[in-house]
Amino acid sequence: MAAEGVRSVLARGCALLLPVFVLLEVNYPTLQPQTQLAVFAGLGVALCFLRPPDGAAGRAAGLLLAALTFAVFGYVAVQTEPVFSALWLAGRGLGDRAGLEQPLDVAVAVLGLALVFEAARRSVGWALPILAAVFLLYGSFGAALPGWLLPHRGYPLDRLAAQTFLHSQGVFGIALGVMFTYVFLFVLFGAVLEATGTTRSIVELARRLFRASAGGPAKVAVLASGLMGSLSGSAVANTATTGTFTIPMMRGAGFRSETAAAIEAAASSGGALVPPVMGAGAYMMLELVDPPVTYLEIVRAALLPAVLYYLSLLLLVHFRGRRAGVVGGTLEDPGTPRPGGAAMELAVFALGLGALLALLLLGFSVFRAVTGALATAMVLAACHPRTRLGPRRLADVCARAAVGTTPLVAAAACVGIVIGVVTLTGVGTRLPALILGLAEGNLAGALVLIMVSSIVLGMGLPSAVCYLLMATLIGPALAGLGIVPLAAHLFIFYFGMMSMVTPPVALAAYTASSIAESGLMASSFAAFRFALIGFALPFLFVYRPQLLMLDTAGAPAAAGSILLAVAVVVAGVVPLAAAMAGHWLAPLGAAWRGALGLAAAAILLPPQAAPGGTLAWWNLAGALLAAAVLARQWRRRAT
Repeated sequence: MAAEGVRSVLARGCALLLPVFVLLEVNYPTLQPQTQLAVFAGLGVALCFLRPPDGAAGRAAGLLLAALTFAVFGYVAVQTEPVFSALWLAGRGLGDRAGLEQPLDVAVAVLGLALVFEAARRSVGWALPILAAVFLLYGSFGAALPGWLLPHRGYPLDRLAAQTFLHSQGVFGIALGVMFTYVFLFVLFGAVLEATGTTRSIVELARRLFRASAGGPAKVAVLASGLMGSLSGSAVANTATTGTFTIPMMRGAGFRSETAAAIEAAASSGGALVPPVMGAGAYMMLELVDPPVTYLEIVRAALLPAVLYYLSLLLLVHFRGRRAGVVGGTLEDPGTPRPGGAAMELAVFALGLGALLALLLLGFSVFRAVTGALATAMVLAACHPRTRLGPRRLADVCARAAVGTTPLVAAAACVGIVIGVVTLTGVGTRLPALILGLAEGNLAGALVLIMVSSIVLGMGLPSAVCYLLMATLIGPALAGLGIVPLAAHLFIFYFGMMSMVTPPVALAAYTASSIAESGLMASSFAAFRFALIGFALPFLFVYRPQLLMLDTAGAPAAAGSILLAVAVVVAGVVPLAAAMAGHWLAPLGAAWRGALGLAAAAILLPPQAAPGGTLAWWNLAGALLAAAVLARQWRRRAT
């Protein structure tokens, strides 16, 4: 019991210290950058080990690993921060000892790598640690590899350990830096908004909006999941939160369990694509896109694809609702809400996001903007007892946000190992040439290869981590094919998210299935069908960068070209949704569904091999075919 008490106190202390440390150091930095990341990672990794364990042995092991974490990451901080210069080995700071590491440095690095591996295994499973281990083996035995595996001279253990743990190109590199500077604050912002009760109020608002609409309960799920998913950035967390309300509502209105789970999973998976918050990948783009872009440019580019994704979902559930005769629906809530205050909850949500956008437009940095938005939300929440966050409740919210972020911290630290090896061996400059060779210079072939790679990696990794790995390894290959850089990065980001609804490992669909009590595979394949436009959109905005409000050179596109690109996609999305639902103005037979599917494919098919084309004859032919089917539907409904 004493060990459990110590574990509980340490866990609570780390969970409360982490948000305070991040808020202070991001806005008013006093420490060296590597010291900041060492403290941030040390607290996050220690929290991974201090989670409630099983049995006395688990408690003892967790405490031991947490103590080693404090020692190892504390060593990095002490050996980096000038205030501790009297304790520096050989009279030099850690950065000045690069290539001249002491035996104690190497021992700490090896132990640190082992702790990062174990924290990642506990947090996100085996996939990421195995991948990092493969890269370490590649770094060690590069000289023995055949030519097709990109050999290199190979590096000894001490060099690999120093590169991946002690310096700024490994664990304490870009991945962890993005988590520290951007992601954690947005997670905290989302947690505060959710704690004020916005989830239920958004669901209730959507229910009132679609009360008399065909497929109304499913439209509630789509709208609510899109709004909430933008805050959480996690498809699984979004599904678990909003699905608790929306899935019972859809089932009660007449949707099958598998369909209800699929709609919720598809809607939640697109949440991280919705501006202005988006997922962690958006903040990584600030560091990875070359030439650099601003956060507002990313938000601007992501706006139309997000709107088109959710438009396709709304159309699909509308046609499905018309076909099944589902209208309206009641909101089933496992808890009893407190009376009054719904308008205040929505005001906190709307004004909090409004403050974020306003501060960004005024030129504030991203972390200053989200800090200001967080303060705005908390001040507004204090104006009503239903939304007010007292000291104890606020502490609980901060602690939950910290604990919820620890898997991302552990994953980012583990990804840093991969990036460190990539930087050391130079494989990142040679892999794009290999991919271009496999695709034989064909843009479509390269895009398909990258799509498959992103989906496969995304099945075992958080989407933000998947994006970071793919952008680091594969991003330069797309630049070599003449794609707008921001379009290339959004292409990778989209498919990392779509892995959440891609069988056989569709984690968002699994989560929704557990709530709906439906079959795992049936729900996964249904979610894949609902999210189908999400698999087409990345190809569309690569070939039509006007969908990102950009021209082929990456500059802002003309309004006319943007409207044309949007009109083409909408013209293709409507018949595609009708074909998948089996209903347009009236029920559709198999042959007419096939004709509509063919029409949609022809409309959406890019007009030429090079991005930026306008219209081709097959686009017009597809539109005429869709119009012919619509005319037949109109006559059938009239009779």
